[in-house]
Amino acid sequence: MSWLEKEEYLSKTFEFADFIQAFGFMTKVAIIAEKLNHHPDWRNVYNKVLFKLSTHEAGNKVTQKDRDLADAISKLYLEEKSQSV
Repeated sequence: MSWLEKEEYLSKTFEFADFIQAFGFMTKVAIIAEKLNHHPDWRNVYNKVLFKLSTHEAGNKVTQKDRDLADAISKLYLEEKSQSV
């Protein structure tokens, strides 16, 4: 699952059936982010969750921390989608 990579951030938008599913996904991502000690810049608009990942300590550049979090988010999304089918 590919993310848009720019020099200063990774971005991706995930879409869900409704607000409840989107918010539930955000709750699970929050737990992952806390475990990785790397917190996303994100927002929710109804059934969409939008992410921009960068590492502040690295001058707002993309680092391995961002790639690891992006991978974990993508994996969770695929798991959520497979369960809702």
